[in-house]
Amino acid sequence: MESPFFGQEPQPKAASFQGRLQLQEYMFSPTAPPPPGGGLPVLPAIPSHRPPSSPAPLRRSSRKSTPLGPVPSPNRVTRHRTAAGSNCARHARVSTPEPLASSSASAPIILTPKPEPLDWDSDGLALVPYSSTVTPAAQTPGARPKRKRKATGYAPPSTYAHLPPLTDILAPGLLVLFVGLNPGLRTAALGHAYAHPSNLFWKLLHSSGITPRLCSPTEDRKLPHLYGLGNTNIVSRPSRNGAELSKAEMDEGVDVLEDKIRGCRPEVVCIVGKGIWESIWRVRHGRGIRKEEFRYGWQDKGESMGVAVKREEEEGGGEAPNEAWAGAKVFVATSTSGLAATLRPAEKERIWRELGEWCEMRRAQKSTRGR
Repeated sequence: MESPFFGQEPQPKAASFQGRLQLQEYMFSPTAPPPPGGGLPVLPAIPSHRPPSSPAPLRRSSRKSTPLGPVPSPNRVTRHRTAAGSNCARHARVSTPEPLASSSASAPIILTPKPEPLDWDSDGLALVPYSSTVTPAAQTPGARPKRKRKATGYAPPSTYAHLPPLTDILAPGLLVLFVGLNPGLRTAALGHAYAHPSNLFWKLLHSSGITPRLCSPTEDRKLPHLYGLGNTNIVSRPSRNGAELSKAEMDEGVDVLEDKIRGCRPEVVCIVGKGIWESIWRVRHGRGIRKEEFRYGWQDKGESMGVAVKREEEEGGGEAPNEAWAGAKVFVATSTSGLAATLRPAEKERIWRELGEWCEMRRAQKSTRGR
């Protein structure tokens, strides 16, 4: 059968593997001359640009070409806080980046651009061009140095004259009278003993067994009625800490303290802090206490406080008669202030527990007598 365009139509060839590979014979080419005898033109073979033996190169991502990841944009800036109000470029710690080492000879060498001159905004912040080699100090702008507590010295009474004095909690026949150093600023402002949250006084009362439950500073005036406990201080004026008091006014408070003890006659006087007992010892013995003479806990019987000598009524008036009293036993406990860290919490618990055991024993004896 003849075709009107190409003449006689060629007979189909038998299917073979070789025939499938020679597809160029059936591809149209307008420039190729028609084959003799008619039929489809044969497309010339397309020359290869690469020898068949050499494999095609693999495409590699630009992310993998550098060991540190993608190259940062030179237009990106980061904000690093420097000294407020400073406009000097030396406050921003920026180091010039070094060329990145390449793992192979074919990998490109990428250089980070040098930082441009610093600009400053209204908040005192330096605009520094982004770089992967910024020092750690510049990467943590919010880090602040730790504040050190400033050492304080003597403060005259006029410094805190605006604060009211703390009322003593006294009653006759107390089980224990606690003697503190002086009221703190928060204690004086609130009007309740040991009111600062960091003070361990109320926690130690409960953990040692002196009180059967944890009391709050607002219950200080109920302590005589509830548990037979009272409170006073060797110095009445408030201060920030004990360093703002002088030894002279602490020594002057010893005689006043003796009169208070003699008036209410408690069974035990608990000295809350080593420094208070040192002042009492200095007034009584005329010298400071030696290291081997000091100890926490119960003191010798000769150190009882508030001793009263029997006094008869004198003719013509004068002082009222007074019965003799051997005084109150003295127990020296640790300071409960949050600033006192010379002893571990376990050691404080052990010392206070000794007084708590005595309180539990005395309450049990009184309850037995009342039955």
